[in-house]
Amino acid sequence: MTAGLAGLFVAALVAATLVPAQSETVLAGMVALGDYPVALLVAVASLANTLGAVVNWGLGRWAALYRDAPWFPASRQSLDKAEGWYRRYGIWSLIASPLPFIGDPLTVAAGLMRAPLVAFVPLVAFAKTARYILIAWPVSHLAGG
Repeated sequence: MTAGLAGLFVAALVAATLVPAQSETVLAGMVALGDYPVALLVAVASLANTLGAVVNWGLGRWAALYRDAPWFPASRQSLDKAEGWYRRYGIWSLIASPLPFIGDPLTVAAGLMRAPLVAFVPLVAFAKTARYILIAWPVSHLAGG
């Protein structure tokens, strides 16, 4: 993997965790440069972002024990909001996993609520891939690709 693709992978992975980061501008910039096929960039970003969500899911499995600890990376309020959303819409709420502010805590809530990983991964992967396609497609057309 080249340094550019590795950078995109790291940016997308970190952006999917509770660490404040974003990967959309990295993807858009790389698409605009045209050094890599758009499909490859979307695939790398989607895979990494989905893996980051799996990290959150795992954190959610532990959250019941540590959610009130001062070092826990999600606020009680954001977890409560995400849990409420998850209780209301169930596993299908994971389609909202790419959304700002609610998406990352929602993936933690899915772990907390013991969502099966075999259902979690396809839904999150679909949602995150769709988001990256919606970012990459217009940029590639604007950049003449």
